[in-house]
Amino acid sequence: MITALIIVFILAYTAIALEHPLKVNKTASALIGAGLLWTLYALMTGDHEAVKHNLNESVAATAQIVFFLMGAMTIVEVIDAHNGFYVITSRIKTAKLTSLLWLVGFVSFFLSSILDNLTTTIVMISLMKRLLDRHDDRLFFAGIIVIAANAGGAWTPIGDVTTTMLWIGGQITTLNIMKGVFLPSLACLVVPLILLTFTLRGKLVVPPKSSASDSLMQTTPFERTFIFCLGIGTLVAVPLFKSVTHLPPFMGILFGLGILWLVGELLHRNKKDEFKLHLTLTAALKRIDMSCIVFFVGILLAVATLEHTHILASLAGWLDRTVGRQDIIVTLIGLASAVVDNVPLVAASMGMYDLATYPPDSFLWGFMSYCAGTGGSILIIGSAAGVAAMGLEKIHFFWYAKKIGGLAALGYFSGIAVFLLQNGLSH
Repeated sequence: MITALIIVFILAYTAIALEHPLKVNKTASALIGAGLLWTLYALMTGDHEAVKHNLNESVAATAQIVFFLMGAMTIVEVIDAHNGFYVITSRIKTAKLTSLLWLVGFVSFFLSSILDNLTTTIVMISLMKRLLDRHDDRLFFAGIIVIAANAGGAWTPIGDVTTTMLWIGGQITTLNIMKGVFLPSLACLVVPLILLTFTLRGKLVVPPKSSASDSLMQTTPFERTFIFCLGIGTLVAVPLFKSVTHLPPFMGILFGLGILWLVGELLHRNKKDEFKLHLTLTAALKRIDMSCIVFFVGILLAVATLEHTHILASLAGWLDRTVGRQDIIVTLIGLASAVVDNVPLVAASMGMYDLATYPPDSFLWGFMSYCAGTGGSILIIGSAAGVAAMGLEKIHFFWYAKKIGGLAALGYFSGIAVFLLQNGLSH
């Protein structure tokens, strides 16, 4: 059974990677892969109740991410419909693409540490659509946003789901993870930024040809600013909601979406239907990219079978027996997270190494936070941020691998060098 599952996963993964030459949408490949994997798992396992329980568990975990993604994308769509991003774009005066690249990289890096890498990617890519007309330029910016969002999420407990897992599990503490991983994460961003600067050097910012005047005519300056602040405030408040209530983030985003919906209805209640229709949450829900969301469902359910059949745990155990060295093992786990989801990899690692042997804030857990959080940037489907960017900007797997993957890998290994040097000096 294990061999069959691995073969099906590899075939599905290959079909996703070859989406462009095969001319088969990656969502179809992900859904077929998930369906085949769960079918094989159900048919080849005698304990059908256990399979059903595992599927329910996986659906619940997947649904949390999907609800969060839907909520965040809808909020961004509402802000965009009100031309709320004009609040930012009107203040960005740089004409050089390289200057904008550094600005976007650092904003994404620090915003991700407060929000999370997925939300940051959605917000920043939506912002780029208001600033850049050329799709080729936006693709490079999307790549650096993915790298910056993943790097920024790795050095705080709330910036990435893997660091949150380690934080809740007691493997890391807030101040120590911030002190230990900040500089490596910064190096992970700065190195790709420097290299990409040479690629884009001399190019000018080309704003969208269609001016914002039509949208500005339908919303007042107060409405634009108010909806922008309320929408971004809702996204920023989700980590706070989670820390206070201990409820999962999707509950906070849905709560905030309800508030934004109510406020929008009250704000435009006196307008005629033809003027307010595109400003409503109902219209925003119709505009979000559902194929991106369904792809998320397929890929997460597919990876879940590898977790439930202990394939990932077996891989981690094999690495421990074969390699032995912690730094190399964790580096490989980070590289593996570019292929499969980093959540089950970290979950398997947490099960492999107990706190009695490896106490909180030890080298293993800090290095794990960095590698698992940033390694996924090397491939477009290696992180939630990458998958979101793939759907929002229609990025092809091989384009990213060719143009961005190498930069992300150099950033990843640069951060590793900084982490090991920093750890050596402190000890």
